[in-house]
Amino acid sequence: MKTGRDVTIGALLGADEFGFSTAPLVVEGCIMMRKCHLNTCPVGVATQDPELRKRFTGQPEHVVNYFFFVAEEVREFMAQMGFRKFEDMVGRVDMLDTRKGINHWKAKGLDFTKILYQPKLAGAAIRHCETQDHGLARALDHELIAKAKPALDNMKPVQFEVAVRNVNRTVGAMLSVKWRNATAMLVCPRTRSISS
Repeated sequence: MKTGRDVTIGALLGADEFGFSTAPLVVEGCIMMRKCHLNTCPVGVATQDPELRKRFTGQPEHVVNYFFFVAEEVREFMAQMGFRKFEDMVGRVDMLDTRKGINHWKAKGLDFTKILYQPKLAGAAIRHCETQDHGLARALDHELIAKAKPALDNMKPVQFEVAVRNVNRTVGAMLSVKWRNATAMLVCPRTRSISS
């Protein structure tokens, strides 16, 4: 996903949510050195090194401006196709013009009619209409947060063991948010930590 055209095509194919990753990073100044994991980012985007972080010139306004341009381009495509609301565009495969791609010499022999087929289902939604249960109520983090309550509330050291299974996909994510919120305005001594 980089442009409003990408978003428009995605929506026509049925997407109602979009993930942008590389483009906003580039807007903030990333030069795609592929060194994020080495802590040696030359432009200071993905590093904790104070000297390299001084090189970071990105501003949140740059990303906001980028998304304004993407949204404006989507609005232009919507106007061309006669849509007033984005949700009306979701799943409208019939609005895709595939002739240019099919007539291209590289695409000879490819038939996308089965992929782009839109079945006639009476009363079936073609966009997001109901909430999805992500199972957060059953997340292991609730137990971790309860056991870490003394550390979160009073900054007292805690230590405990919890069995983690392969179905626990995001262990510690909710706990880390609680910890950050609890310590956001404090400078914590290094001796205070949560061990699990």
